[in-house]
Amino acid sequence: MELSLAHPAIKAFMCGSLSGTCSTLLFQPLDLVKTRLQTLQSGVQPGSGRVGMTAVLLSVVRTERLLGLWKGISPSFARTIPGVGLYFSTYYSLKQHFFQERSPRALEAVLLGGGARTVAGVFMLPITVIKTRYECGRYSYVSVAGALRSVLQTEGPGALFSGLMATLLRDVPFSGIYVMFYSQTKAALPKEISTSASAPLANFGCGILAGVLASLITQPADVVKTQVQVNPQLRTAEAIRYIYMEHRLQGFFRGAVPRALRRTMMAAMAWTVYEQMMAQFGLKS
Repeated sequence: MELSLAHPAIKAFMCGSLSGTCSTLLFQPLDLVKTRLQTLQSGVQPGSGRVGMTAVLLSVVRTERLLGLWKGISPSFARTIPGVGLYFSTYYSLKQHFFQERSPRALEAVLLGGGARTVAGVFMLPITVIKTRYECGRYSYVSVAGALRSVLQTEGPGALFSGLMATLLRDVPFSGIYVMFYSQTKAALPKEISTSASAPLANFGCGILAGVLASLITQPADVVKTQVQVNPQLRTAEAIRYIYMEHRLQGFFRGAVPRALRRTMMAAMAWTVYEQMMAQFGLKS
């Protein structure tokens, strides 16, 4: 089947997959640093003073060399390529079904983004668990398939869905808030900008603003999710209590800077590439 004859939802899937691949490759080091900050691994131990992004970055490069910053890239690709594709194809299908005649309002955009993220998040959670374990430095998995086998044999299928609630509490609001801010700020752009050659740059700027706001609001849920997936014996409520007892309220914002940078840049790039590719296919994104 030729690409031009493919169903629009399949085209949206392919556009999303390509945009997710590009952004994952570029920003994986930020995700690794965020995970290490939240789990205090790679030689950076509690009690050694305030741990910052730069200290973790240098520690990883010193102990694992420069390529160590891309540790976890294989599960990231395994999650992102189908995951972002599934997100955008679901988003496109929902938007075409409910909002074919008009643009969604603010609250509707929240529900649209959140619904698409729920579908993608549940389907891709097992790979997300493996990815988090790769990055934290506590597990010595050789491959994604080997890691999945190991978890199934030693911990059971339930471990692959650890942190489901925390993941949804993080990702669904993030996506909903992001889509709301992104769509509203984009709609507020002057028509001459949105139809000009600088439209991709303007869209990228809207994505940056939306990403920063959405990242900060959902940061505590991301810290909880990381703790549950790295320590599968913890439940969500226990992880919240543990983080608060160990680090107080500031513990819920560990890794906020690298996560905000990565999520913001990844989302902005993914949406910009997605919309440009959809326009090339003659489809309204």
